[in-house]
Amino acid sequence: MLTLDTLSRTIKAARTEKDLSQSDLSARADVSRAQIDRLENGRAGDVRFSTLMRILRALDLDLTLGPQNQGRPTLTELRRED
Repeated sequence: MLTLDTLSRTIKAARTEKDLSQSDLSARADVSRAQIDRLENGRAGDVRFSTLMRILRALDLDLTLGPQNQGRPTLTELRRED
């Protein structure tokens, strides 16, 4: 299941992998640096879909939809069992 936390970590990892600062990504995505910071640190609250897509495009990422988890345990659930 995609969560804001997972999305935040993925965006930050992609940005750092491309050796971009938050300001660089901000300029590429036409989104404020503060918004990038809030998103990467899980404080974004509700993020507009258009904002999220601009950020993902600037990082050469895509948002893919698929079938909902069909009863298989998530990684978080498996970790809780340990």
